[in-house]
Amino acid sequence: MTLSLDELDSHLFKCADIIRDAVDSTDYKEFILPLVYYKTISDNFEVQYEQYAEEYGEENARRPALYDTPIVPEGYTWDDLRAVNENVDQAINEAFDALREENDGEIEGVFRADYVAADALNDDRLSKLIEHLSTHDLDTESVPPDMLGEAYMDLVRHFAEEEGKSGGQFFTPPHIVELMVRLVEPFEDGDTFHDPTVGSGGMLIEAARHYREEQDGDPSKLTFTGQEINPDIAAIAKMNLSIHGLNGRIEREDSLLRPQFTEGDELQRFNYVLANFPFSADWAKDELQDDPYSRFGWHEKLPRADRGDYAFIMHMAEQLKDPAVDGEGGQAAIVIPHGVLFRKHESKYREPMLENDMVEAIIGLPENLFQNNSIPSAVLLLNTNKPAERKDEVLFVHAADEAFYRELSNQNELTADGMDHIDVNVSEWKTEERVSRSVSLDEIRENDYNLNVALYVDTTEPEEDIDVQEELGKLRELQAERDEIEARIDGHMEALNYE
Repeated sequence: MTLSLDELDSHLFKCADIIRDAVDSTDYKEFILPLVYYKTISDNFEVQYEQYAEEYGEENARRPALYDTPIVPEGYTWDDLRAVNENVDQAINEAFDALREENDGEIEGVFRADYVAADALNDDRLSKLIEHLSTHDLDTESVPPDMLGEAYMDLVRHFAEEEGKSGGQFFTPPHIVELMVRLVEPFEDGDTFHDPTVGSGGMLIEAARHYREEQDGDPSKLTFTGQEINPDIAAIAKMNLSIHGLNGRIEREDSLLRPQFTEGDELQRFNYVLANFPFSADWAKDELQDDPYSRFGWHEKLPRADRGDYAFIMHMAEQLKDPAVDGEGGQAAIVIPHGVLFRKHESKYREPMLENDMVEAIIGLPENLFQNNSIPSAVLLLNTNKPAERKDEVLFVHAADEAFYRELSNQNELTADGMDHIDVNVSEWKTEERVSRSVSLDEIRENDYNLNVALYVDTTEPEEDIDVQEELGKLRELQAERDEIEARIDGHMEALNYE
């Protein structure tokens, strides 16, 4: 039976119901996502193994070079796990260890959960979970890879919603991600994408989807990389890229303190950087006073230790391809808190960013778009090779009005029309009353490099023109009506002998 996406979503969502109350909702992802991935690996391996066993014989069927999926060692297929009745938690742990050892680091850091340590995940619960996942095959012949990838992403989003505010740390709402990708496309074969605070990998996945569905491109000809400080979330991103069949890698570490994507004494540079970094977070300022990659040279003083916004922005700017070195430029779409645009003590970082003509556009977004905070945010577009007609200019877009979003039960969401409106204004470099305006660098200098959208786009509603003669006519009519009423009252008073 061929599954629809809705049916596959429902099938995977059911996993949470099976372990509900056995583990905290914030841990669902850590125990369910690896099992779904394991099932996918095992199903794909078994399909390919049968083919190669028939073609080359069983003694040669396990040669790693034959497979485009991780190798599942003998005794550890999904059916082997399904046959276990006792100590199921230990069997899962052992299967994960065997997969790691068999694949020489290819899936290192993916299977992190310790099922034995989760006391409430007893044999009964785990057996029910395994039986439930056994209902449908998840190999690429049974479920198209695009559908499986989308269902996996839906499951990640589902867990983020289950977690509420805490889920926002690893999942950026899809409408924001889609907007960011649209603002930097179109893409070409060979392009490289990076997210230094990658979370579950949603921005990379959306870039791949856009290339495939909107540009009719082949995402396998793109490269996707990311870095994530949280090891459990980094594992999700690794599984996500693998299930979507994307080329690239995810590394775990603090991007500012220990960048993993380097080339000698320089950072690796990319065509596109997409990121939603943690707003105004602490960063390792003291340890990076003498940064070996020279990322933080926009001013002699580094950003405050308790506010790392510009440390992240400078890091990402350094990760963009440089026309002078690479022969091509790079673009970044970065979600930022509004304060980045106008905080006075940070003008010393805005000045070099603007004077180097890296800022292409700033899009002010509605408040309450994220689960983990309600403060207004914006998208900062950087471009190291701006088109000639955009040199020394910045486009400001005010997209915070109700025309751009709808209110949901617990947060706001950009609408399709709202995203289209923003996209058209940026791509066509439009000036639209109360929405967008292209501003010269000279004008921004006059404002001491303040980038507050309200400084450049007048968002006040125009007052209606007043027809003086018409208003005077209404006044005279009202005065006549008042005189008539007063005369009538005087008559009544006289008739009643009131003085």
